[in-house]
Amino acid sequence: MGLMTAASAQTPSVDKGPENGPAQGSVKPIKMVVLGDSLSAGYGLPAAAAFPVRLQKALEAKGIRVEMTNAGVSGDTASGGRERLDWSVADGTDAVIVELGANDALRGIDPAVTRAALSDIITKLQARKIAVLLCGMLAPPNYGSEYAAKFNAIYPDLSKSLGVPLYPFFLDGVAANPKINQADGMHPTAEGVDIVVNNMLPTVQAFLGALSGQRS
Repeated sequence: MGLMTAASAQTPSVDKGPENGPAQGSVKPIKMVVLGDSLSAGYGLPAAAAFPVRLQKALEAKGIRVEMTNAGVSGDTASGGRERLDWSVADGTDAVIVELGANDALRGIDPAVTRAALSDIITKLQARKIAVLLCGMLAPPNYGSEYAAKFNAIYPDLSKSLGVPLYPFFLDGVAANPKINQADGMHPTAEGVDIVVNNMLPTVQAFLGALSGQRS
């Protein structure tokens, strides 16, 4: 796992810093945006329990300084994210986690439309020299296996063709578990968000470790 090695190689340099202390503050925090929908916006939860806030705390516990922006909008589709990309991701942003597509799948939007929107988002961010981590989604079974196969393939295909790291399924370990989802069965509880964060943390560390190597 080369990416994991990159992460572990980067983390100590952030953790330890010089012995005299003050110079450690000179390490600029990574400016990160989570561009997403209600799953990252923190629908139904206190602001402090939203995914970007919990992820920032988990990274800080590892010695990784991040300035986090929650650009999650409930109900947003991939196309909606593309439309607001320029004002959701400010100049000077170093990295973006793209968490979009769940609403596309719930509404049965043509996977080709979702694919095109996500592709545009990634390529526009890459053109701005902003690193991208793509979060995969899985289609619910109600639209049939053919739809699911086309939709589910979007994320690994884009990861491969556009050269961006992929976290295969944002809700891995949380989806369909009523104990850690809210009453609607779709949005994680605060405990569910923490599980998402813990599951994603190695991938995010690897992503930021590679980015730190490029910035230094």
